[in-house]
Amino acid sequence: MAVAIRELNAGSAAAWDRFVRETPAATFFHLAPWAEVIRRSFGHPTHYVFAEQDGAIVGVLPLARMKTLLFGDLLASTPFCVYGGSVAVTPEAAVALEAHAMALRAKLGSPALEFRREAEADPGWTERAPLYFTFRKPIVAFGDDTKGMEKNIPRKQRAEVRKGLTKFGLRSTSDSDIDVLHAIYAESVRNLGSPVFPKRYFRALAELFPDEHDVTTVWQGDTPVSSVLNFHFRDEVLPYYGGGTRAARGNAANEVMYWEVMRRAHRERGATSFDFGRSKIETGAFAYKKNWGFVPQQLHYCYRLAEGAAIPENNPNNPKYKLFIAMWKKLPVPVANVLGPPLVRGLG
Repeated sequence: MAVAIRELNAGSAAAWDRFVRETPAATFFHLAPWAEVIRRSFGHPTHYVFAEQDGAIVGVLPLARMKTLLFGDLLASTPFCVYGGSVAVTPEAAVALEAHAMALRAKLGSPALEFRREAEADPGWTERAPLYFTFRKPIVAFGDDTKGMEKNIPRKQRAEVRKGLTKFGLRSTSDSDIDVLHAIYAESVRNLGSPVFPKRYFRALAELFPDEHDVTTVWQGDTPVSSVLNFHFRDEVLPYYGGGTRAARGNAANEVMYWEVMRRAHRERGATSFDFGRSKIETGAFAYKKNWGFVPQQLHYCYRLAEGAAIPENNPNNPKYKLFIAMWKKLPVPVANVLGPPLVRGLG
């Protein structure tokens, strides 16, 4: 029977997610709720389709179109996500989904179609020069005690974690407190010169992934100093959106936070893998993750471009944003929180 391409709807969402969970090449970012998250949080139209053959789903393709006056027009799989692109279990489904994506780009008039591939670029696609890298490694159980678990992180980071816990009396909580998380995250990204995501985005993620998220927060006394939103998928934990206050720089709160994410995920959820997320090459975050003992793995973002179009360069490494970043760092946090969300919807 021929492959049919069908649109995701409420009736097919459960089968879509079942396919994603059972297919090793699929990721957390291929799950169906992301379509609602993107529509609700940013107002972008989504185009989620699946390939069906003999009544069964044999491939999925999440797509969303980001079109803004400031940052242009991109049809991506998938904005605001690290990994993406089509996932198929038959060659016929893979061909049909790719053909659909290219036809949709032409129909919409978007200059660029982007697949955020993890392992390798699609044959015949234009690949971006190395820019984004991901950081993943196993969580190894060295016995049941804390000292055994500590062997998962380098000696220097162990010392920082112990200093934070003993010298500064830091403690952690695990819950779903989006308000605390967003307040810390907003201050942190302002300090980096980046626009903040709206709080409604974090609330949508928590609501639509109720069993696959938590928030780890580190406290000094009654004051929260660092916080991170984590995703849990299969046997992996993904700390995704996090940050620390200025105080976190001096009391090792960020080190304690990521240690607690790893420790809790392993002990409480049985996680055996830690995905530290993507970072751009030659940035502080890139160096920080390497210092934690993670080996960078290049992400292969690839493109199909309209005639005359170029690969989008809407990232902080672009020299034209240097002045903007410097100015943004000086904004009061409340002002940045008002101005940021309308800007960041084009920077997924």
